[in-house]
Amino acid sequence: MYATLTSIGAYIPTKCVSNKDLEAFLDTSDEWIVKRTGIKTRYFADSNQKSSDLGIEAAKIALQRANISHKDIDLIITATLSPDYINMPSTACIIAAGLDIANVPAFDIAAACSGFVYLLSVAKAYIESGMAKNILIVGAEKVSSVLNPHDRSTYILFGDGAGAAVISATKDKNLSILDVHISADGQYAHYLETPRMQSNENEHNIVQCMSMKGSEVFKIAVAKLTSEVKDILERNKMTACDIDYFVPHQANYRIIKAVGDNLNFKNEQIVLVVEKFGNTSAASIPMAMNILYEEGKIKKGCTLLLDALGGGLTWGSALLRFGGD
Repeated sequence: MYATLTSIGAYIPTKCVSNKDLEAFLDTSDEWIVKRTGIKTRYFADSNQKSSDLGIEAAKIALQRANISHKDIDLIITATLSPDYINMPSTACIIAAGLDIANVPAFDIAAACSGFVYLLSVAKAYIESGMAKNILIVGAEKVSSVLNPHDRSTYILFGDGAGAAVISATKDKNLSILDVHISADGQYAHYLETPRMQSNENEHNIVQCMSMKGSEVFKIAVAKLTSEVKDILERNKMTACDIDYFVPHQANYRIIKAVGDNLNFKNEQIVLVVEKFGNTSAASIPMAMNILYEEGKIKKGCTLLLDALGGGLTWGSALLRFGGD
């Protein structure tokens, strides 16, 4: 038995924030942001929306496209760096309740921007071990809730959104998730973090904000993402020519360009949506895949290569053939 990705769905909040909008309160400019990141716009959730709300909407689309009922789902896993609650309940449990799914396991993983690749790894293991037949995986992020609006180094980079997929059992290896590799190195944890703030009786509304050592993360990202792709292709006796679409985590245009050049991918193979959405962390890859799907570019049997690096530091790659109709 093999695991196959049978559907993809995404939800984008309605509030579009352009670089011009940021100029009003940050020492920055549209030209500066575009030159250094490639980002022109990003979308922020409303104040009354949580990560789970975004995830529920994306999941509804993924379930509909997979042509299965919510009652067929055996497991729900969510990746997020912006959970609804601190520690409990998990965002996956909230999403399950919102989809009227009960009495099945639901849990979160914390791998930041690598979250969706980590989800694929876990789902693949569950399917291939026979522990589940249909799994809903969701990358849901309200990153704006953990950003410091006065920190130019992070506030310009991130956006909100959600992406979801259904992973199902199949006997057709040619439509399966061929390989997933994930890894981490905690010695670099301080490069990208959201510190836990200490509060006392006089401080009830402390906001926890993300911090990042941008130049250090950039260097590691280019090296790790390049080596990850080389390794997974070699392991599966494939080359860049065998890949229909390379879907990297949409963190920064310069990182994507450097990795693409290192791996000899053609421009038409590389999926780029960072200009429109910015970095949506665990939602980034499924949101990019959803654009491909809605443009009619992903067909059954299409070969996709995913690649991501995030806080932890965590990283991973996945090689799969789309199994949906």
